[in-house]
Amino acid sequence: MDSTSLVVITEDNRFNRRLTKFQCYLTYFFIFSFVGWFLETIYSYFVLGHFANRGFLFGPVCPIYGFGALILLVFLDKFKDQPIKLFFAAVIVFSIFEYFIGYALDALYNLWLWDYKNEFLNINGRICLFFSIAWGVVALVFNYILFPVFKNFLSFISSKIPIKLQVIAINLCTMIFVIDVLYSLIQYSTF
Repeated sequence: MDSTSLVVITEDNRFNRRLTKFQCYLTYFFIFSFVGWFLETIYSYFVLGHFANRGFLFGPVCPIYGFGALILLVFLDKFKDQPIKLFFAAVIVFSIFEYFIGYALDALYNLWLWDYKNEFLNINGRICLFFSIAWGVVALVFNYILFPVFKNFLSFISSKIPIKLQVIAINLCTMIFVIDVLYSLIQYSTF
């Protein structure tokens, strides 16, 4: 069985199905995008002293965290039983990813959501040694602690919710996300 599947097996036939792999990935993407937004919001509240939407989108999601989770689940999964390789692969992959996203936001919208210019060993203020190492640590914590807990919790929750309702929720989240992306792109294009 796939390590990302949300297994739903009960006596009741309306629950005796499971989400497709793609639907599981969408679920993880939305959950970790929201968790990332939540953590960024809490961080900014304590640093700035007030609420600040810390993402590119207007809704309560930071897709960079959702994509980060998917990178770990899809591309770096082959290192899940090799913590040292996972750490270094995550340092490299997430540093490239973070640099690319930072560059794209700057080039397309003159937008800097983070700035590491004052950090030790930074490259154009988009990545730095400290956060590159932090991404490696985050990958280990995600792989060995967070994801197993989230997966078990979601499997438990999904066993209580009819599959049709789960699919409706995923489709609704997808539609809202697409609308938010389009709205945000239009808004940032007019600045």
